[in-house]
Amino acid sequence: MQKDKKKPVAIPAHLIVFSTIAILVTSCLLPSTMKYGKPSKPPLIKGIYTADPSAHVFDGKIYIYPSHDPDAAGVSTGDANSYNMVDYHVFSMKSIDGPVTDHGVVLQLADIPWATRQLWAPDAACRNDKCYLYFPARDQKGVFRIGVAVGDGPAGPFTAESKPIEGSYSIDPAVFIDDDGQAYMYFGGIWGGELEKWTDGKYNPSALEPSGNSPSVAPRVARLSDDMKSFVSLPREIEIIDDTKQRVKAQSGQRFFEGAWVHKYNDLYYLSYSTGDYHQIVYAIGTSPTGPFRYMGVLLTPVIGWTTHHSIVKVEGKWFLFYHDASLSGGIDHQRCVKMTPLTYRSDGAIEKINPE
Repeated sequence: MQKDKKKPVAIPAHLIVFSTIAILVTSCLLPSTMKYGKPSKPPLIKGIYTADPSAHVFDGKIYIYPSHDPDAAGVSTGDANSYNMVDYHVFSMKSIDGPVTDHGVVLQLADIPWATRQLWAPDAACRNDKCYLYFPARDQKGVFRIGVAVGDGPAGPFTAESKPIEGSYSIDPAVFIDDDGQAYMYFGGIWGGELEKWTDGKYNPSALEPSGNSPSVAPRVARLSDDMKSFVSLPREIEIIDDTKQRVKAQSGQRFFEGAWVHKYNDLYYLSYSTGDYHQIVYAIGTSPTGPFRYMGVLLTPVIGWTTHHSIVKVEGKWFLFYHDASLSGGIDHQRCVKMTPLTYRSDGAIEKINPE
């Protein structure tokens, strides 16, 4: 394995001005005032509880790869154990305003040799006449790893590899394939996702999240092999920098929590992610898929429910944000539903903030 080289960020000046204003605004917001948002658009999927939607266009159709929240509410433990998912469904739409088709269970916990529990947020990619479903789960030692399952088409079913991806850890895999064909996986999440426990690629169960003005933990990125089943570079931490060209701080509304997603627009790379207990989706921009990325501002304001998680996809020349909230269950944090809304770029490349109402 070889390490990816860093490239400098050269963001256009007008975007730097925008990011400065955004940082000043979000720095004034306190987590305690931002826990729950307002009702928004109707759910795309109502028959089961779904969350963490990864949306893609394959073969001219929209495919959504969400996690499948428990259908029985149970008793919320207030921590990661409430999110005890055991299988994955795939959904598709022929058009952005068309009906949603449920392709049923495409992978379940019992069929993954190395996994013991918690099939959290997945993602998918298609190439080489195959499609690949990437997913996190706890291994035999109770530690989160990332696995891959292979199918003959985007709707599955998928067959899991016998072991997790070597060198993988934490949660929320997201795969981006650049114009040159190179595929990258972004992953990580703190707290229940354990990312703060992986310093220098080694697991330390007693490690704590940084605090105060210390640099925030950031998502990892690794280059994927041509067969899409392994890493060909060591995972490394992405730099997310603020307007002072310093890494964003741990105690800040800009800090990474989970759910990294990367897309490309007008030759710039957009990294978006959840801020956790700040309850927002924010974004940063860079000139390389491996960073560094400059923080730009808020993409999605708080939704109903504690968690927030998203994806961004281009459909027939227009861009859309897929996300979740807990409105279908009346606000039960671990029973969520997938939603979708248009995403708008300004002429300078900044993204219009979305208020889910």
